[in-house]
Amino acid sequence: MTHEATAEPGAVKTAAPAAAGAPDGRRPGRGGKRRGGAGRRGSGWTPWLYLAPALVVLAGLLVYPIYQLGLISFLEYTQAQVSGGEPTTFKGLGNYQELFSDPQFWDVLLATVVFAAACVIATLAVGCALAVLLTRIRALPRLLLMMAALGAWATPAITGSTVWVFLFDPDYGPVNRVLGLGDHSWTYDRYSAFALVLFEVVWCSFPFVMVTVYAGIKAIPSEVLEAASLDGASQWRIWRSIIAPMLRPILVVVTIQSIIWDFKVFTQIYVMTSGGGIAGQNLVLNVYAYQKAFASSQYSLGSAIGVVMLLILLAVTLVYLRLMRRQGEEL
Repeated sequence: MTHEATAEPGAVKTAAPAAAGAPDGRRPGRGGKRRGGAGRRGSGWTPWLYLAPALVVLAGLLVYPIYQLGLISFLEYTQAQVSGGEPTTFKGLGNYQELFSDPQFWDVLLATVVFAAACVIATLAVGCALAVLLTRIRALPRLLLMMAALGAWATPAITGSTVWVFLFDPDYGPVNRVLGLGDHSWTYDRYSAFALVLFEVVWCSFPFVMVTVYAGIKAIPSEVLEAASLDGASQWRIWRSIIAPMLRPILVVVTIQSIIWDFKVFTQIYVMTSGGGIAGQNLVLNVYAYQKAFASSQYSLGSAIGVVMLLILLAVTLVYLRLMRRQGEEL
């Protein structure tokens, strides 16, 4: 009992100095938490330091060209100004007024929107259908299909366009011989020429959709699909009611990216229709801007078309980022 009685006062004596040793009466725990918070606030700049080299490179590659594009669109800039024969004059919004008052610009804009929409819908349809097919076939056919698709995806646009022009050539192409069309020219009519370019764009674009959607399907729990099959749901019903809702984030990504890619198609149209078709019947905005800037030496009008395209694609990108942010909040 004597030992216990003497131990208690000693414990009290040792605890009191520890509590009193804290500076200005604050708890040690509070001071430690405050120092940790300051460290976290200071580390907020660390990601930007890692991103700084890439941001500097992107600024040099993107910001300055966009600045020059916008500047030239407000100037009188033709071949005479390029060669230094006449001084450069400021036109303000004159180039945009001239552009928007040209009926051909609105026709080309409408054709670009319709063509891009058709390419996006066809690409998504083919890519999603083949992605579902990949989940139904054996390993060897799946591997062959994947290799063929990735080969189409890796083919340069100008090479693929040249091959497709040869396949549908009215004199030497094998497609007309197989279909019995004789010397039918696919690039003579406006709609058949657009259809031919659409085939090529879908051929080189669907692998991205196929691989992405296939990866998303494989991430869906197999028990969910098996339960739907046991309940008697058809393959279309399973896709519409189960797979598509679960793949909504992936479908949004591939759709927005396909819109951006297909809206600014240039190589396929230029190569397969010889610069925009007969009398410019197959022009899209990218080819139209090229013709104005380099074929007609109206660099200011070509820059104005480029600025309009930039604003349209920027709007699409902002919609994409907003959807991605909303989906991240939902997750």
